[in-house]
Amino acid sequence: MTWLEVLVLGLVQGLTEFLPISSSAHLRITSEVFFGRDAGAAFTAVTQLGTELAVVVYFAKDIGHLVAVWWRGFSTPMVRITDDYKIAWLVIIGTIPIAVLGLLFEDQIQTVGRNLWLVATTLIVFGLLLGLAERVGRQQIELRKITPKDGILLGFAQAMALIPGVSRSGGTITAGLFLGMTRPAIVRYSFLLAIPSVFAAGLFQLPDVFAGDGPSVLQMIVATVIAFGVGYATIAWLLRYVEGHSVYVFVWYRVGLGLLLLAALSTGRLAAT
Repeated sequence: MTWLEVLVLGLVQGLTEFLPISSSAHLRITSEVFFGRDAGAAFTAVTQLGTELAVVVYFAKDIGHLVAVWWRGFSTPMVRITDDYKIAWLVIIGTIPIAVLGLLFEDQIQTVGRNLWLVATTLIVFGLLLGLAERVGRQQIELRKITPKDGILLGFAQAMALIPGVSRSGGTITAGLFLGMTRPAIVRYSFLLAIPSVFAAGLFQLPDVFAGDGPSVLQMIVATVIAFGVGYATIAWLLRYVEGHSVYVFVWYRVGLGLLLLAALSTGRLAAT
């Protein structure tokens, strides 16, 4: 892997991880278009450590509070009736689907799941679903009002992002809007929900990313640091953006990119695998 490839993909990861446009799809497409090969699911998983570290730093105070409340809940009954205690457990519960499905379908995710025909289709289909959710969602429910059932549904929505093109944040935002949550609430929850699964996946895939003609340790560190810095800025921007804007711009972008990708595949300008 060349240094240009490492720098470009680290930048792409940081820019796209938190937007509902699928970072894994963008890494897959960028790798194929500009470098003629697939960087691989392992590279994606490990660079996500950088963007998730940005979440931890950005929300350090909130995360520390939730962890402390969750821990105190084991010994203090009064803590168990608080909204923060419930949210901490919902993050844990919501992580279970992606952990189980990720282990069950690991081989498919790293092979057939990265076919560009599938990526183009999921970009369009889940983009349209995001637009529909924005249109019909009541957007009345704040984060503290979500139920355990909501947490499980949002966990399965996040698990759909195992397929490149769906988007981790896109899946949870779509499901959250359908459930009636406000945009700021579901975006914030999607950040928190991703932390356990992304760190686990990144650490699990560390040995695979250096196999074959993959990046060196130094290259991987640089790509992850770039993803961290750009991802941190993207978090701040997205939280401000969703407070006063719809998600339709991401819908149009997803559909446009998916159609462009289908055209490139149909004319033979890109290979699907």
